[in-house]
Order: sequence, then structure tokens, then C-alpha cells
Amino acid sequence: MTHDRTVDPREVAFYSEMAATWWDRQGPFWPLHTLNELRISYIREQLCRHFDLDAAKDAPLSGLRVLDVGCGGGILAESMAKLGADVTGIDVVEKNIQIARLHAGESGLDIDYRVLPASALAADGYKFDVVLNMEVVEHVADLDAFMRDCNELVEDGGATVVATINRTWLAWLFAIVGAEYILRWLPRGTHRWSMFRTPREVADLLGAAQISVVDTVGVAANPFTRTLRQVRSTQVNYMMFCTRSRADR
Repeated sequence: MTHDRTVDPREVAFYSEMAATWWDRQGPFWPLHTLNELRISYIREQLCRHFDLDAAKDAPLSGLRVLDVGCGGGILAESMAKLGADVTGIDVVEKNIQIARLHAGESGLDIDYRVLPASALAADGYKFDVVLNMEVVEHVADLDAFMRDCNELVEDGGATVVATINRTWLAWLFAIVGAEYILRWLPRGTHRWSMFRTPREVADLLGAAQISVVDTVGVAANPFTRTLRQVRSTQVNYMMFCTRSRADR
């Protein structure tokens, strides 16, 4: 893979060490498995509304071309494929893609996994109905360049979903001190507060590409039950559903 300025070498090294544990639901990525259940419900609802699809069908997303940016071991990509979507997953950590390909094969799912950054697909003119940018922006070295690449991949009339952690003192308290040091839900060093992104920062970068934020929800954790739920507050974690109108470009 060629060098890409959005890639942070420290993040690549960190996730390379963690790659083999992606599908261990009792391992260090269990919060991501729990979060995935919440975000899939949100994504399914929003996509069905935007594309006028029947959410009650077994595979309501059939026909949609979906890109999962920073797909990791494939947790979200597999969920989207099971909903009928034609899924491409990309990641800059080769070990993650190896794990994702292996697990997809074991699950009987046809997912196009590639080891490359979003910029490579954008440079080749790829377009997708849906671009999923979930829990990635807080790990990239150049946010502006990364968002430009991801935005370029959204087809006219398409949608993108961004999920990340807000840069607030509450996020520092809960996402780093609480989750990494006290509860030990995540390995220490998973996040750096300076790389957290505010909703306004993300919305501005989307707006620069004529992509509009349609809906924003927060995510809250219950440390006693180890469960997650949607909330109105975006002070810690948040998800944004965004669309590009057909007339924008």
C-alpha cells in the first residue's frame, strides 16, 4: 500500500497488535460488538427512510452499494451484508483485512475487502450509495483530507453516516478515564482526546462537499449493565446521518 497522509502510523501499529481479537465477543472489542447492534438499528432505519425501502423485509438494503471505511475485522460490514447490501470494506491495517476475509468466508458472506485508504478509491473515481465512516475520524492524522476523500465517494442522492466521539471534558472523562482506566472496557491508548472531533467540525467538513446533516443522535453507556442506548445528548459519543441531494453536484 502506498503512503497516505491521513494514515497515522501509531494507530496502524496499535490495531495490528489487536487484530486477532476482533471477533472475540468477550475480548477487548466487546464494546464494539455491543455498539454495532445499536448502530445497525439506527443505520437501517435511516437508510430505509432515505431510499424509501421496506425496513420489514429480511434484506431491506438489497441493491445498495455500501462502503465501510476503516472496516477493521468486519463487524459492521458483515451486518450490512446480512441486510442485503453489496458491501466493500477497506482498512489500512492488513491484519484486520485478513481477519475480516477469513470470518466472512466462514459466515458465507461475499464482501469485497481491500487493504487501502479512502483516497485510493476516490482517486479511481469510485462512488457508493452509502459511505459508512464509523469510529474512524478520531484515528486519522489529517481529518480535512480524510473527510474530503470520504465525501468524494458518496454518490449523488446517496448517504453517509459518521460516528465518533465529541471533544468535551465529559468525553475525556467517560471515553478515556472511565472506559480505558477505570472500567477497562477498552485497552489503554485506544483513544487520544486531542483527536476527538466535535459535531460542528464534522458538519462543516461535510457541508464543504454539499453534504447535509439530516439527523444526529448521541450514544450513552450504562456501566452497570454494560449496555448502550440512543440519547439526545451528543456530549460523549454521537452518530450523524447525512445525505447528498442529486442536484448538489
